[in-house]
Amino acid sequence: MYRKIIDKLKGKNIAILGFGKEGKSSYEFIRRHLKEQPLTILDQNEISLEDPYCTLITGEKYLDSLEEYDMIIKSPGISLKDISLENIQEKITSQLELLLEVFRKNVIGITGTKGKSTTTTLTYEIIKDQKDSVYLLGNIGIPIFDQIEEYRDDTVLVIEMSSHQLEFLKASPHIACILNLYQDHLDHAGTLEHYHDNKMNIFKYQDSSDYCIYSSDNDYLRERMDSDLYQGNRYTVRFDMEEMDENAVRLDDKKVILNGEVLYEDGERNLIGNHNLKNIMFTLTIASILKLDLSRAKNVIRHFNGLKYRMECIGEVHGITYYNDTIATIPWATMNAVEAIGNVDTLIFGGMDRGIDYEEFIAFLKSSSISNMICMPTTGNFIGKELENSSKNVFYVQTLEEAYACAKFHTKKGMSCLLSPAAASYEFFKNFEEKGKAFEDIVKSDS
Repeated sequence: MYRKIIDKLKGKNIAILGFGKEGKSSYEFIRRHLKEQPLTILDQNEISLEDPYCTLITGEKYLDSLEEYDMIIKSPGISLKDISLENIQEKITSQLELLLEVFRKNVIGITGTKGKSTTTTLTYEIIKDQKDSVYLLGNIGIPIFDQIEEYRDDTVLVIEMSSHQLEFLKASPHIACILNLYQDHLDHAGTLEHYHDNKMNIFKYQDSSDYCIYSSDNDYLRERMDSDLYQGNRYTVRFDMEEMDENAVRLDDKKVILNGEVLYEDGERNLIGNHNLKNIMFTLTIASILKLDLSRAKNVIRHFNGLKYRMECIGEVHGITYYNDTIATIPWATMNAVEAIGNVDTLIFGGMDRGIDYEEFIAFLKSSSISNMICMPTTGNFIGKELENSSKNVFYVQTLEEAYACAKFHTKKGMSCLLSPAAASYEFFKNFEEKGKAFEDIVKSDS
């Protein structure tokens, strides 16, 4: 399979755009098979690389030469919203697109504003329990090309797909899921419509032999799907019981039902919260399409502990239970975490301002049972101002150390403190993992 990709690359004037984890993976893949083919690597940052067949273009003008290449293998993190695409859009490809062009029938793609990593990983674990050649790839942190030579004809690839990866996509996976659509990544996409357009590309190029799975509870998604432009076999996932469509995966009391068949009865699970039950419903839909043993799938679900920094319980310190939810980079995720945990007395929130509307979040916080609002820059500062005239205790801090000290002093014993930013971490941290690790270290150092 991978040789078809090599044939497509051979002899082309190729630029690798972005030299982070995926860009390096693309370079290494090409060099494993085309050792002397000329390449150009474009990145804003300086690059240290010894390769006589490779040209490096770095610095502020690294995007100026894009029209010169036959093919641009773009890394997800590079935004092109501020340049003209007229003469380059058809040249842009990616690891994901190159794979889908030759192997899409083996691909399960999962996207959404939130829940992607949890749902993708749980899906992978369920399939891995029943098939012997399965890979977890994509936005979860594992580039598609890293182990591509090992993929077999019967290999299943479970790929988390971000809006950045989907933006220029011209092929879609055989089984595709959109969990939800909310406001996010407006700094990269430019507009909410463009961000949602990027997500919908996961369905756009499917045909009638494919499967598209989406939440019809989600207003944005329902409106997009009502346009009837998508050709895949539709499966809707929802909590409501009002409509009786075929292939509707719904919740009846605590039973997950598809076309009269009970797929799952909700009970003891480590993935707490209704939003995680929805994620479970997606994984069960995929398992049903693949005709997997559902009893084995339920056992995997029962023992799945979730992922790090996703409503992760750090532990109890001085009578207070601390939860680490730095993956919550939009208000909807933080609201779900508060509802799932249930006894949150103190919420630490705030981060980079990306133009997201916080009106609903502010109303939620005002009506919640949370006593203490610890506000961090930048979004926490203006959200806190809106809470000052409510019954809440509002505190402003600059650092996680200050936030922890404030929470330790004000949180009632026997209750919980939740770090759930409802914003991105990029202003002061590299990513949500770095922020989560920092908070975990602070809490554990006091235990």
